[in-house]
Amino acid sequence: MSSNPIRVAIVGVGNCAASLVQGVHYYRDADPQATIPGLMHVEFGKYHVNDVQFVAAFDVDGKKVGVDLADAILASENNTIKIADVPPTGVTVQRGHTLDGLGRYYLETIEQSPAEPVDVVKALRD
Repeated sequence: MSSNPIRVAIVGVGNCAASLVQGVHYYRDADPQATIPGLMHVEFGKYHVNDVQFVAAFDVDGKKVGVDLADAILASENNTIKIADVPPTGVTVQRGHTLDGLGRYYLETIEQSPAEPVDVVKALRD
């Protein structure tokens, strides 16, 4: 592991985020010398998959806001293939801002979180 982790914040805890979080967990101990199915490079420069550290997550879905990222990736309408059991991450999904609205069909499937949107800039700095 590098002394400088790659700190990742997720905006929108949907299927792509679910696959990313599961993939990082699944490949965290991958041997850089081995052939790894599903992963082209275990290392990128001086970084290993294990250097990816999730530090924040934002969403508007009431079933995801306020819960650990590991639970949020499996919540609500997410339906990506489960490849790994992700343990609690210590990252609580925070209520993001609904700046560009929500699609009419999406609104038919979820309930927006009643939580007040957080100051995203402050959350990222913390």
